[in-house]
This record gives sequence, C-alpha cells and structure tokens, in this order.
Amino acid sequence: QVQLVESGGGLVQPGGSLRLSCAASGIIFRIDTMGWYRQAPGKQRELVAAITSGGSTNYADFVKGRFTISRDNAKNTVYLLLNSLEPEDTAIYYCNAKKVRTIQGGVFITRDYWGQGTQVTVSS
Repeated sequence: QVQLVESGGGLVQPGGSLRLSCAASGIIFRIDTMGWYRQAPGKQRELVAAITSGGSTNYADFVKGRFTISRDNAKNTVYLLLNSLEPEDTAIYYCNAKKVRTIQGGVFITRDYWGQGTQVTVSS
C-alpha cells in the first residue's frame, strides 16, 4: 500500500521560512505529478505548487515567488521551501501524488494518493 508521509510543519514568525518534505513509500513504479495543497479553516483546499516527473513546475498566484517546489525522483520525495511566510499562509499543507503506478492485490493500478497533512502556523 502506498503511503505519503509529510514532515516539516510548525510555528514560524511572519517573514520566516519552513521546508516541508513528503516521502512516498510502498511499491511504486512511477509517479506522474507530486504537489502540495493547503486548506485553511473555513476554506476549500487549494493548490500551492506541483511538479512533474520531468521537473516542470506550476505555482498558485498567491505564491508570488516566495515558495519553491523540488523533487527527488529516486527517493519519491517532494519538497516545498516556504520563504517570506505571512499569517495568511497558515493552513494544513497536504502532499498529493497523481497517477501513481503501483501494484495492489497482485494487480497493477494507477491512482492518486494524499498525505495526512502537516500544520503550518505563521504568527508572532
């Protein structure tokens, strides 16, 4: 069974930085796109950034050059460097892996997976 495990969240002051990590484990042959979403209280989950297996990236407009997504394909791990954090960035950050090629019950399948989320709080 494929699992995504996030780490790196926490409490940081405005203007500070954090680095989130998400490692995918299990029997994995390929992952198409890995990304980060976030959900603040009372709001819908939204895309923050995504990166394909080839290294192409996509960022939400609100990132404004503050965040950087990267990926280690050999380790099935995606990172998100958060700089110049603002209180509005406070949310639970979720890791997502799209089109994961794996084997389940002896059958090859392709599906998406989510991590359990890591809390990022920006406050003085």
